[in-house]
Amino acid sequence: MPETHIIIAIIWAVLLGGAGGLLTTIGPWYRNLKKPSWQPPDWLFGPAWTLILGLGAWAAILAWQGATDDVGRRAIIIMYAVNFVCHFLWSPLFFTRRRPDWSLIEVVFLWASVLAMCIGLRQFSVLASWLIVPYFIWVSFAAILNLYIVRLNGPFGEDKARA
Repeated sequence: MPETHIIIAIIWAVLLGGAGGLLTTIGPWYRNLKKPSWQPPDWLFGPAWTLILGLGAWAAILAWQGATDDVGRRAIIIMYAVNFVCHFLWSPLFFTRRRPDWSLIEVVFLWASVLAMCIGLRQFSVLASWLIVPYFIWVSFAAILNLYIVRLNGPFGEDKARA
C-alpha cells in the first residue's frame, strides 16, 4: 500500500484537474470572446494541465520525502493547500461567473503560490523545485493570456456576463 503522502499528492492533482475540467465551460460566451491570435487551441489545455499537475504531485512526493521534520512537512502542506485554493478559484471566476477581470486579479495569487512552491520546495528537494517550473511558466503564460482577453473584451459586468 502506498504511503499516505503519495495518495494525498495524487488526490491534490486529480481534484485540481477534475475541478478545472468540470468548471471550464467552452460555450457560446467563451467562444464569442476576442482572443489573441497566439492563444493555444482549446484541446491543448487539458493535456497541459494533466502533465503540469502530475509533475506537481511528483514534486510534493519528493519534497515530503526530503523533509526531515514536522516543521518542513507543515510548510509543504501549507504551500500545497494555498496553491490548491488559488488554483481552484480561477476557473469559476473566469468561466462560471464570466469575469475574466476578476480572474485576472486572482491569477496574481495563483502565480505567487506557484512561485512560492518553486522557491520553498527547493530546501527539501532540488528536483521537486524544478518540477514546479513548468507550472510556473504555464501560469505566467495564462496570466498574460487572461490580461489580453480582458483588454480585448472589457469592461465586464452583469450585462457582459449575460451575453
